[in-house]
Amino acid sequence: MTSLQGVIWDMDGVLVDTGDFHYRSWVETLKEYGIEFSHEDFRTTFGMNNEGILRMFLGERFTEDLYSEISDKKEQNFRRAIRGKVQLLPGVLSLLKALKSANIPQAVGSSAPSENIDAINRELNLGSYFQILVSAASMPSKPDPAVFLSAANKLQAPAEHCLVIEDAIAGVEAAHRAGMKCLAVTTTNTDVNLQSADRIVNRLDEISIGDLISLFDR
Repeated sequence: MTSLQGVIWDMDGVLVDTGDFHYRSWVETLKEYGIEFSHEDFRTTFGMNNEGILRMFLGERFTEDLYSEISDKKEQNFRRAIRGKVQLLPGVLSLLKALKSANIPQAVGSSAPSENIDAINRELNLGSYFQILVSAASMPSKPDPAVFLSAANKLQAPAEHCLVIEDAIAGVEAAHRAGMKCLAVTTTNTDVNLQSADRIVNRLDEISIGDLISLFDR
């Protein structure tokens, strides 16, 4: 048995390039509530779940009802925007296929709501690659490791034998807090910002399964 026993994929910025869709959905939604949302705001909060983001921007205005209202509007705007437009990032499909052929279980562990994960899964016909889809929407936000630990548990893979593929600073930290190795992709952050990852690539077609397994032999 390989030392790599489970791969947990983040979704946004790793499987698919949804950054601009998310950014425009946040800008459009928050504008209704008198909140400006900049590119820098987006960069620093990317990888967090909606509750974490809205606690930050609403401050004392935060209530569960207002959070639910804004979050629902934002995600409806997002799902409408991606329809027929979302695409896999370079190297993703070949790596998904290679891991499947090697019988290495795969999961999605994303801060996105389940509805978004399901929508992208359907749009891109990814169902055959993933045993588990886990949303952190109702869990503590990354960098808390809850979503990755949940995914590993459902894959029945020990955390120390799992690899997380991430693009967000909070996601890399969450992976390490979970006791997992982390491969970072520079989709939404520079390699300097992601330097705590175990390996950094610009695109997933730069890496092979052998490279992933070697991370566990160090």
